[in-house]
Amino acid sequence: MKTHAIIFGVNGLKLNLKEIDFFKSYKPWGIILFSRNIDNLEQVKNLTYSIRELFKDNNYPILIDQEGGKVNRFRKIINLDKYNAKYFGDIYKNDKTFYLKFNKFLKINISILKHCGININTVPVLDLFNENKKSVIGNRAFSKNNKIVIKLSKYLINFYKKYGLGTVTKHIPGHGCTNIDSHFSLPKVGYSFDYLKKNDFKAFKEVNSYLSMTAHILYEKLDINNCATQSKKIIHDIIRKYLKFKGILMSDDICMKALSGGIIKNAKLSLDAGCNLLLHCSGNIDEMRKLSLIVPEIDNFTYKITEKLKANFNKFN
Repeated sequence: MKTHAIIFGVNGLKLNLKEIDFFKSYKPWGIILFSRNIDNLEQVKNLTYSIRELFKDNNYPILIDQEGGKVNRFRKIINLDKYNAKYFGDIYKNDKTFYLKFNKFLKINISILKHCGININTVPVLDLFNENKKSVIGNRAFSKNNKIVIKLSKYLINFYKKYGLGTVTKHIPGHGCTNIDSHFSLPKVGYSFDYLKKNDFKAFKEVNSYLSMTAHILYEKLDINNCATQSKKIIHDIIRKYLKFKGILMSDDICMKALSGGIIKNAKLSLDAGCNLLLHCSGNIDEMRKLSLIVPEIDNFTYKITEKLKANFNKFN
């Protein structure tokens, strides 16, 4: 079965009959899980096993947002409220036991993911911490200091790789400088390219990963008409050329209100701009069917990077 350039969410604790029927003839690049898909560890393990069985691929990409802090999809199972990225950024320089604490946190998440059959975590957040209390990224960011963000992000990515798991940097080229939540409306950033190069873009230039997720943000000084996800200029001139990102570029969720079109228009604009993969999180089967009619198969570039990613899974399975 051919692989298509989209990642889908699913609706519940197990695949329903409509999803099974749909996936028998349509293979997305990956499946992403959310809290609605999680009740207990064995249930999640059974869900991911059923997904792999359906696609006949032991290393089929199954993703999750498991950052810690307020973004904890396993909240029913483990409390990680204290352990947001900012917590670790704050103690990095002055706590002699930092690496013991950070390693323990990473190992807890990794052990849960591996037990459950999840092989990609959409971490780290490379966005800068913004001291404005209304900042949407907030304590999901390690620090306002790029050196700390870069150091801890590289460490996290290598740690995950050592245990055979993939990572996704986000939100490229930077979401920290806005107070608007792109789930609900379009954030606009008026900073100059020179400012952004020295601040929000810096970590994305220094930290490498096989995958990166875009920011649904309008950078007014770079492209007044299109948000980053749908901007050829930002994807080609900034993300690919200036930041030198050489991995798979996936959109953030195309259902978000920051994107003003319907899902079909959002999908087409994002792909046309240069996204390699789309992200559709809702689990709405009717929308998934509509998208299946217009989303192409993955290109050769995406295939090659995917195989490199899966090769790391193979080492540790």
